[in-house]
Amino acid sequence: MSGETLAEIRPDDRPSFQFGGKARTLAALKPLITRSTVADLYYFSAAEWRAERTRTLGEIQSRFPGQSLIVRSSALAEDGADSSLAGRYCSHANVASDDREQLAAAIDEVTAAYDGNPLDEALIQPMIDDIAVSGVITTYELTDGGPYYTINYDDESGKTDTITGGTGVSKTVRIYRHADFDHVASTRVRRWLEMARELEDVCGPLPLDIEFGQTHGGELFLFQARRIAVARNWNREVERKVARAHDHVRRFVRERARRRPGLYGARTILGMMPDWNPAEMIGAAPKPLAVSLYRRLITDRTWRKARAFMGYHHPARERLMTVIGGRPFIDARASFNSFLPRGLDGAIAEKLVNAWLDRLDDHPELHDKVEFEVAVTARDFNFDSIMDGRWRGLLKGEERRAFESALTGLTRSCLDLGPNGALARAEAMAARLERARLERRDEDAPALVRAEALLADCRHHGVFGFAVIARCAFIAEALLRSATTRGAWPDHRLDAFKASLVTVLTRMNRAFQRAFEEPGLRPAFLAEHGHLRPGAYDIQSQRYDQREDLFQECFVTSEEPSPPFALTAGERAAFAALLAESGLGVSPETLLAFAARAITGRESAKFAFTKNLSDALELIAGWGEAEGLTREDLSHLTADDLFEPLWQPALEADEVHFKTLAERAREDMALTRGLRLGYLIRDGRDLDVIPVHRAAPNYVTHRRVTAKCVFLDGGRHRPGELYGAVACVENADPGFDWIFTRGIAGLITQYGGVNSHMAIRCSELGLPAAIGCGEVLFERLKTARRVELDCGDRTLRPLFG
Repeated sequence: MSGETLAEIRPDDRPSFQFGGKARTLAALKPLITRSTVADLYYFSAAEWRAERTRTLGEIQSRFPGQSLIVRSSALAEDGADSSLAGRYCSHANVASDDREQLAAAIDEVTAAYDGNPLDEALIQPMIDDIAVSGVITTYELTDGGPYYTINYDDESGKTDTITGGTGVSKTVRIYRHADFDHVASTRVRRWLEMARELEDVCGPLPLDIEFGQTHGGELFLFQARRIAVARNWNREVERKVARAHDHVRRFVRERARRRPGLYGARTILGMMPDWNPAEMIGAAPKPLAVSLYRRLITDRTWRKARAFMGYHHPARERLMTVIGGRPFIDARASFNSFLPRGLDGAIAEKLVNAWLDRLDDHPELHDKVEFEVAVTARDFNFDSIMDGRWRGLLKGEERRAFESALTGLTRSCLDLGPNGALARAEAMAARLERARLERRDEDAPALVRAEALLADCRHHGVFGFAVIARCAFIAEALLRSATTRGAWPDHRLDAFKASLVTVLTRMNRAFQRAFEEPGLRPAFLAEHGHLRPGAYDIQSQRYDQREDLFQECFVTSEEPSPPFALTAGERAAFAALLAESGLGVSPETLLAFAARAITGRESAKFAFTKNLSDALELIAGWGEAEGLTREDLSHLTADDLFEPLWQPALEADEVHFKTLAERAREDMALTRGLRLGYLIRDGRDLDVIPVHRAAPNYVTHRRVTAKCVFLDGGRHRPGELYGAVACVENADPGFDWIFTRGIAGLITQYGGVNSHMAIRCSELGLPAAIGCGEVLFERLKTARRVELDCGDRTLRPLFG
């Protein structure tokens, strides 16, 4: 079937299929389809049931003797062409056909919910009790009519209603309607698509919503096929625009994967969450201003220059992030090149980068853990076991010794706590940024000039220093974790060490409590912390000093500072042995001192550079207001749009010029909104077949909590709502630190890595958390009443009862 597509031109002269209610539609389809089966059925109107109960019961028992039945609703309003009441009416499963009382009661309950339409019916079918998979297929995207088959399915529970009821372990895959058929590797998914295509052929060119089940023996049963009522709201141009964009993206991905001068690796993989994790920091679909600032500050140059400063390989001229259809993606090949020790032999570097790319390809669930689970970025205590296990046979003899030697030298250099070490020099950069910011506070210059200067300082000093300190923190984390794996200390001692660290969050929480209790201290609190905002790069997000509800409640309690952490004699001996074995040349105390400075310094450096960023955004907002531009307008402009007129004036009024640019950006975003992309793009396969990855969460602490979920988007919440709850946030940066003053019992994020901002915060507070749980699980939590988060057992369970 090579080259066959999933969408074909259909003849216009075939007879039009007539939809009815659920029952009549299934009855009409039953003799016309071969790719799936409609189970035997019997249906009757509610009026018929009221008039002839005894005869109807007898007919059912005659047709289905001794069988277990399902009594289903089939109201006309459920499946209308222009509106739908799907889910409003009930069904009853496992009704014994020979129990007349039970059968009658089930029919009574189903028909009692109707509104009196004489065409409303009840549908009787035998139960299909050997279900291996139940699912729903929509032949177009429900939100906007994008040209994708979307398949939601449950292959774990054995139930038929978990997807429609929102209670099951749902998995999702999208398939582009014009996809190459060969890209659909799963035989069962191909069968489901063949079933859907046949229904489209029978029903005509209408968007369909299809419910199905598959038995353990492989037989497919059609439970329902209805028109998608919301299709009337779709823009008819979406499919054409997406098809055109899809072709451009395919060419771009193909070109991006070619060999590039100066880069090791035969191909690349693009991902939203490897390395600097833009999905966490700016969101999965950020506005142009946020994207451009992230690029300007971090992913154009700073990311690689900071690593070169530390002794890593420098992939000169490479940019880390690309944007496809408004979504930010990290180039994994460029990232992996920057994790190589400087001076490594090219043949060794080529083998390593290709192996790391292959592992990410084979294990897409590791896309937010590449520094620990994919690439080898430091000489930790697990080096030999990783090379013997994960990379057995990749490097042999002298090659392996050369890689170990280069990695050991880099790690030893980073552990240097002297004034000329990378960590001390990076800390000095962060200090220079604060001085420069204070000096610029009283500058008499136009707002945009001041904003650009703040961002330049931010990049040269703040972000560069932060990038170095953050990499040191990754190295520290790798060493401390590998010490746990090697038995030098148990997990709870690692937790205790982290809890003993005093970061900006600890200080902020104490200052917040004092300001809450003494209003006179609030101006001082806001002077220090008021720049924070949920979404550090989002000009539309309110800063702390702009929020009227910031001090509406406080559940921070003063605690005695943790005593200084000290290794036991046994732990010290174990660490000393590991450090000697690895050749890192430092004492256990030096290692812990390095870890403490890197982990706390990372948070302090981020806190410092976000002041510049936040102040720059406010200067831009103030300038925009004077020019008649809203924050929403400004969010659609790029930094280049804003700053280029400082050197090359626009040839029309500023308001007209910038509003025109903003409107064009809105149109571009609308153009690509229907384009669906996954978290990883390995090649053209991932543009045609898009699994919604079920990420493995990064668990913090070993604690367990069961509590209600409260979802936050950075906006207001009711007083007391968060107390004792598990806070759920899509992506959380330092601007969300206010949630730790509300007495939360735990935290769950959709995006975020193992060493992300929120992972460190929760570790410091001893707060159970699941960081980066992925789209599927995060969406399921929205329908749950409570959640059970057990970090010790590494489980996260939505509770629906």
